[in-house]
Amino acid sequence: MTAKEEQKKIKARLDEIDSALCKPETLRNRLLMKSLNTERYSLVRINDTLVDILDTQSLLEEMNTAASGNDPELSEMASEEIPELKARLEKLNHQLKVLLIPPDPNDQRGVVMEIRAGTGGEEAALFAGSIFKMYSYYAQKKGWKSEVISARESDRGGYKEIILNLSGNGVYSRLKYESGVHRVQRVPETETSGRIHTSACTVAVLPEAEEIDVEIKSDELRVDVYRSSGPGGQSVNTTDSAVRITHLPTGTVVSCQDEKSQIKNKAKAMKVLRSRLLIVKQDEENAKRSESRKSMVGSGDRSAKIRTYNFPQGRFTDHRIHLTMHNLSDILSGNLDQVIEALIKADQEKILAARAEK
Repeated sequence: MTAKEEQKKIKARLDEIDSALCKPETLRNRLLMKSLNTERYSLVRINDTLVDILDTQSLLEEMNTAASGNDPELSEMASEEIPELKARLEKLNHQLKVLLIPPDPNDQRGVVMEIRAGTGGEEAALFAGSIFKMYSYYAQKKGWKSEVISARESDRGGYKEIILNLSGNGVYSRLKYESGVHRVQRVPETETSGRIHTSACTVAVLPEAEEIDVEIKSDELRVDVYRSSGPGGQSVNTTDSAVRITHLPTGTVVSCQDEKSQIKNKAKAMKVLRSRLLIVKQDEENAKRSESRKSMVGSGDRSAKIRTYNFPQGRFTDHRIHLTMHNLSDILSGNLDQVIEALIKADQEKILAARAEK
């Protein structure tokens, strides 16, 4: 299919979407509205790129004609323009291939992020706190809303576990590559001999699920309430406000005790439960598809070591794409865009390479 034919097809689909978005039944269907707007955004970007390709092709044809003409001065000028136009056309065609990669249906969602201390005891908990701050700073820079759902603090101010909700446009598309084991190499505060220790924490990034995404029946849940407690077992309040929800069919357990209100704790716990069940549901659906997408950098294996944060050398390494940077303090301050862009590009190149082999 030529670029002109492709553009005509896309324009027809955009007209269909615009017509559907004006219908009352669409306006009443929040899920359909979201789906159509997401598709429209993607198609507009593809259409704009096709317009640029057609314009560049037309101009290149004109320059080729002028270069082979009888006017020496015009021929020379045209010959100088041709290499630049060819390079631009090649870049636009690659951009089009990237845009035609089927979008991840979760990309426009918010996320539920779970950060847990791993090997390393108290030092691992302190590192989990540093990773939490890193993502919190990044969320602030992107203008996302951040809310802590639950947290279990360690004795020295770190976190044994912290779960947060980040919401905004395209949050999952930026953070989906963060799942895995994050390893730190540094001298712990508790170390008196100056030896470098290696500790770790795990990060899980789940697409935020809405009630319409996952059907959860009340008889599938066991809800237990108990008194909240803080570090050292100290009572946080004297009412049974903490909530533990067990999803009986899967055995998934979610607890929340941060709020003084039992109702609020239950709502937060249900948010985490829906997100965990959504990713299970989607994984099952993907496993059934013979053409399921296989990503180079991955987005869900929590057991894979993905990063090393080396404090003595100020070094940051992402092992999946062999990216090493020596600006660790910037990274921990939430300046993650360069890393995330590199991960996105690596994923896209992997998908395009797989397509080229077929």
